[in-house]
Amino acid sequence: MEDSLRKALSEKQAAVDAQGGAVRELKASGAPKDAIDAAVQELNALKLEKASIEKQLQAALTNGNDNALSRDAFRQALVNTLERRLFYIPSFKIYRGVAGLYDYGPPGCAVKSNVLAFWRQHFVLEENMLEVDCPCVTPEIVLKASGHVDKFTDLMVKDEKTGTCYRADHLLKDFCKEKLEKDLTISGEKAAELKHILAVLDDLSAEELGGKIKEYGITAPDTKNPLSAPYPFNLMFQTSIGPSGLSPGYMRPETAQGIFVNFKDLYYYNGNKLPFAAAQIGQAFRNEISPRQGLLRVREFTLAEIEHFVDPDDKSHPKFSEVANLEFLMFPRGEQVSGQSAKRTVLGEAVSKGIVNNETLGYFIGRVYLFLTGLGIDKERLRFRQHLANEMAHYAADCWDAEIECSYGWIECVGIADRSAYDLRAHTDKSGVPLVAHEKFAEPREVEKLIIAPVKKELGLAFKGNQKMVVEALEAMSEKEAMEMKATLESTGEVGFHVCTLGKDVTITKKMLSISKEKKKEHQRVFTPSVIEPSFGIGRIIYCLYEHSFYTRPSKAGDEQLNVFRFPPLVAPIKCTVFPLVQNQQYEEVAKSIAKSLTAAGISYKIDITGTSIGKRYARTDELGVPLAITVDSTSSVTIRERDSKDQIRVSVEEVASVVKEVTDGQSTWADVLWRYPTHSSASVDE
Repeated sequence: MEDSLRKALSEKQAAVDAQGGAVRELKASGAPKDAIDAAVQELNALKLEKASIEKQLQAALTNGNDNALSRDAFRQALVNTLERRLFYIPSFKIYRGVAGLYDYGPPGCAVKSNVLAFWRQHFVLEENMLEVDCPCVTPEIVLKASGHVDKFTDLMVKDEKTGTCYRADHLLKDFCKEKLEKDLTISGEKAAELKHILAVLDDLSAEELGGKIKEYGITAPDTKNPLSAPYPFNLMFQTSIGPSGLSPGYMRPETAQGIFVNFKDLYYYNGNKLPFAAAQIGQAFRNEISPRQGLLRVREFTLAEIEHFVDPDDKSHPKFSEVANLEFLMFPRGEQVSGQSAKRTVLGEAVSKGIVNNETLGYFIGRVYLFLTGLGIDKERLRFRQHLANEMAHYAADCWDAEIECSYGWIECVGIADRSAYDLRAHTDKSGVPLVAHEKFAEPREVEKLIIAPVKKELGLAFKGNQKMVVEALEAMSEKEAMEMKATLESTGEVGFHVCTLGKDVTITKKMLSISKEKKKEHQRVFTPSVIEPSFGIGRIIYCLYEHSFYTRPSKAGDEQLNVFRFPPLVAPIKCTVFPLVQNQQYEEVAKSIAKSLTAAGISYKIDITGTSIGKRYARTDELGVPLAITVDSTSSVTIRERDSKDQIRVSVEEVASVVKEVTDGQSTWADVLWRYPTHSSASVDE
């Protein structure tokens, strides 16, 4: 509809321009008044028709904008509440803060701690993983091997006068979106061009990105000054280890490398058996060019990562049947390319049809779904999107992102990737230490071994300084690729070969290598394991949880809107509050006695003995997401109020801690306890 309206508007504008020209000509030639009046009348009619089309187009565009405005208002209300109640605040606020750095306050720390405790229980304990804790400071050689030193970059532009830096793709993205949403005059062709740019933004090279910025006249947002050409900026924080400055290092951009370099010891610790998984929770650092979107794009953040090592020839999973029947929104690359939307899919079917590459990857997708929905993420606003071919690293077998919808759109919160054997091979090559696994045979086996023997002299003459990268690429060929190359070399004498590390094709001749197969007897198989990596951005998950849990409801008087977080008890920062109904010595003694029993049961609580009305105290704790409130209104029994329904039950003082523990530990639901105890209603509660 938008395209047809833009086309109609463009045609009508051309008609208005032509008629305007005709009126000017009539006036210049001294034409009769009747002829001029008729032409003017026709011009006005055309302008009215144009105005009508503009109105329709504006309505089509603002339909999305109205949603955007309501999303912005919702987000602002949420962020105001989060900062006012100290869930999180900008770091170093008294010094005007630093973009991309945030402090978690008491409730934020408690939520984060609860999320990580559930992550440990759901993954580390359930799957019997090996948990490690590695340093944040990493020597340069480790990140050189992993590719981060050379390739962990974003394209940046600078304001040529002030030196302020911006992410080049963000500027182009903002320009295209603003044009599409607010400029009624652009043609249908131009709108299609801008939409195409948004679709391929991640694929644009520095030259293409710079060309578009120049073509569209994009300038620095704050000063309107001209911008430099885009150039790569490495996102790692650099440092030096020790006082000499001779040992360069970086603050780690991910926790995974610490696990990979320890593979040999972890494999031995696990009894030299595969599969096994190692896990790590820790801080990671990325020197974002222009961080925005609050907790979603920051410079220091918590990652929880799993590296599941598996035999590349057997990626089945013994527990896959436990998740095979789960059904949720999946967005395979085929649907993305054809412009369709995510559809509810049964996980087992996705694996059996080959949409998901293997059972182990599918198993972790299912476990991630259960983890996120267990935290309180809305399953209707959670989808698993498969990486497009252009997003995937050349070595990856398959990658899926768990994306959660919030006011900023669909946000990647968990990446689940089959990274093949790339990481262990890269560290084996750089360190010289073989990071391999062994499978011992009961009887010796005769096997055919592929022998790829590069002739380094010939390769050196042809490729000079690039010889090492060409040799590595040739030696990394699969058997299928090698035998196809052998056949081509024998028939034509040369073959084109793509070297990923060079980013180009080279010509390989028959003199440069020999490819053959030899039969050998082997007592064991030595191989580099593949790794399946689920990587969780904890801050992003928590922010989306805040959005999915936040709502407002009217006060009892109806004169104000009260904020509520509907956190599940599992993640709520405080499990219950204790309120003496009135300031009374006896009630306060009962409250202290209950507090003591809650502490003994390991339940977090807060006592509020202020003289404010009970309704206001309820509202204060609802705003922190506290699921249960205990009100002491007698010396023998108390009421327990549930946050979302506001239902109350009456329980004896002796039983109150056990009832709260039962609900907050998830042994029983509120509905379970509601029918076991007498309900309580009070007309005096001012909510």
